[in-house]
Parts: sequence; structure tokens; C-alpha cells
Amino acid sequence: MQLDHVLFAVAASDAPRLVERYGLEQYEGGRHPGWGTANWIVPLGDAYVELVAVVDEREARESAFGRWVATSAENGGGPIGWAVRPDDLEDVAARLGLEIGTGSRTTPSGDRIEWRMAGTLEAVSRPWLPFFIEWADPARFPGAAGTPAAAIARLELEGDLDELAVWVGDHALPLALSAGTAGVTSVVLDGPRGRTTL
Repeated sequence: MQLDHVLFAVAASDAPRLVERYGLEQYEGGRHPGWGTANWIVPLGDAYVELVAVVDEREARESAFGRWVATSAENGGGPIGWAVRPDDLEDVAARLGLEIGTGSRTTPSGDRIEWRMAGTLEAVSRPWLPFFIEWADPARFPGAAGTPAAAIARLELEGDLDELAVWVGDHALPLALSAGTAGVTSVVLDGPRGRTTL
């Protein structure tokens, strides 16, 4: 199991300023059909940071994901969740009794990026839990685009540690865990300006 990405809710106008502040690079990811959101990708090689913003308020109100992003952005934004890539999504879903859903986005060039996922509703309600993701075409993994300027050294989390252990099973994820309810509290990067905490 690998860390896939960390989601940050932002206002659309704030996305460029966030990465410039830390000396990172980003590219426009595209729109999420039916969710009312769009994203920008900060590629980190084998993982990435996803800056996500509401771009259609009406559509976002009708989507659980859109409401999640909107609520967080209205409260100042920041990290809202995280995703992992299991070795076998079907096995994880069966073990935890989860349904597998699908997602997609259209890039600015018109390409369609697709994935399958499980555990998203649980991750929204209990943000110390990651959701599970599997890319339809692993060669188009968003974090691999461009030249990564940084790498995730550690993901800091507050949550129910026993529940998280059952949820992810055996792993070697770069996590620093403490009891609480906040979910992701910070992302520690090794990057062009040394060790940085987002």
C-alpha cells in the first residue's frame, strides 16, 4: 500500500499562491464532472498534493465531495483528506465491506483521467481514514507528471488510531499519528527550500 495523494481545499484564486510560497510546481488538473470542483496538481513523483476548489457552487451543493470541499474552503481551507493505493482494491473493499465507485476528470487538453475508489464517505466523516484509489491507467498517475520538486517525508494525523490500524492493515506509510479528531494536520515535505510543513 502506498500514499497516493493529500487533498487541500482552497479557493480557486489561492491555488497558485500556495505553491509559490513553498517553491513548488503545479499544473492544472481539470474539472470533476458532477462534483462542481476542479483541481491543481503538485507532482511529487510517487505521490502528489491535490489542491481542490469549488468552481460551480450549484453543482457542488448536490455532491458529497463538493460539499466537503466547499465547507472546508469556507472555514479557511487546508488539508481535508488523503488517499492510498492498495495492492488490490477489490480485496480491500471486500475486507472492509465497502462499495467501489468511479471518478473522472477532464484535463484542460480534453483528456479524461479515470479511477476507481472505495471508502470515500468514511473518509469524509472520519478524516483520519484515507480513502482507497486505483487508477484506470497507472501510467497516467498525476504525481508522475513533470519533474517533482519535493517528496512527502511525513503525513501528520490526528484520529482514532485503533480504527486507522484496522482500516489500512499492515503498511509502511510515512505517518506520524496522535489521538484526536482533526484528521490530516500537516504534510511535511523535503523540497527545494529544505524541510517544509504545509
